[in-house]
Amino acid sequence: MTPTRLRLNALVFASVLIFAPSSNAFDTPLSDTAVREAYFLGQRHDDSLGKLLDKHVFYLQPPKTGPYIQSVSFLTPYVLTALYSSQQVSIYSAQQAQLDHLKNPEVVRVTAQISLTDSYGPYISAPRGPDPHSLKGIIMRPSDFWRDFRVRVFQKDQMVIPTIANGDPHYQCNEGGCILSGATLTFEYPAAAFTDTSVRSHRIPLILVPKSVFLPAQLAVNGRL
Repeated sequence: MTPTRLRLNALVFASVLIFAPSSNAFDTPLSDTAVREAYFLGQRHDDSLGKLLDKHVFYLQPPKTGPYIQSVSFLTPYVLTALYSSQQVSIYSAQQAQLDHLKNPEVVRVTAQISLTDSYGPYISAPRGPDPHSLKGIIMRPSDFWRDFRVRVFQKDQMVIPTIANGDPHYQCNEGGCILSGATLTFEYPAAAFTDTSVRSHRIPLILVPKSVFLPAQLAVNGRL
């Protein structure tokens, strides 16, 4: 099967307009040679993998108001294969890496790091009783606040549906206890969904934050994908 060559652009709703270098293409499915290269990259245990990951993480400036979308990452099958190789603590061979790669379909993983701010903090006001017009009190922001965020991935005008979508809250803890500080959103998409070789640009991803006004920020994937 001939690898699909893709050019990817990321559109993110954020508080500032950001420009990044243009992207390179990525291959799917990975060839045996690419899997082997990714395996050895992960096994180096030096800063090589970190440098590769940095090329796939986009950092945004803090907003004037609202939640802070600190970063968005776009991890391709090649990057995920190298990352998985680096996480193996026991003896792990290139042959086993090939077998592991064949076990599951290739995916693309998109993550967003969100932090609370002074204007979008860990406490919110809510009615004290069932009547929405009753006096309001202060309660903790729900730990699943991340469900208010949406990540949408498009190829052309077609939205790609994730196979996995979840979020994990973050807390800051001290002697007085723990308080909600943010969350990580994680989405996985089938790499095979991006199959239109005639399309030269894709919007990946589109993040929507309700009850906030943001300007679009254009980010691009660069480096080896």
